[in-house]
Amino acid sequence: MLSPMHVKKSIKIENVVASTAIGQEIDLKSIAHRLEDAEYVPKRFPGLVYRTKNPKTAALVFRSGKVVCTGAKSVGDVAGGLKKVFKKMREIGIDVKESPITIQNIVASADLEKELNLNAIAIGLGLENVEYEPEQFPGLVYRLSEPKVVILVFGSGKLVITGGKRIEDVEAAVEKIAKDLEGLNIL
Repeated sequence: MLSPMHVKKSIKIENVVASTAIGQEIDLKSIAHRLEDAEYVPKRFPGLVYRTKNPKTAALVFRSGKVVCTGAKSVGDVAGGLKKVFKKMREIGIDVKESPITIQNIVASADLEKELNLNAIAIGLGLENVEYEPEQFPGLVYRLSEPKVVILVFGSGKLVITGGKRIEDVEAAVEKIAKDLEGLNIL
């Protein structure tokens, strides 16, 4: 039998999405010409994309001065990536006034290391928190109210957890589903 602790150890952060602002409106076209490696194609996407290599992140900078950081593998990588982006912006003369960084979403994966009968899980967990339509999507969607996250459960035993604002939300969600499935004698 797989313990909730063992499942928790299998958690891997796949993406952290965060937002902040630089305190002013900016001319993206002008910045795109001065900021090496910036991508700005307004017909395709309304923001300027600036990627950092270490840590590997992408900053989406909008005309309003709002900035979204995506692709980070940790909360620390968000801060590190944004720090590099703001440094580059200051180097080309932009007066960056940093706002607090808000984590919007953490996407993680985990593995129960066991093949699962999703029909049995759907019935066992109850239809009020579960969506399972195998003709539409191969996974079972399990919505938790506490923590407020969504867990995608696949027949392979793999999980995708999304919607958390803190790493602890992800850990609590994985612990909860492991306990719920143990209670149903599925794990």
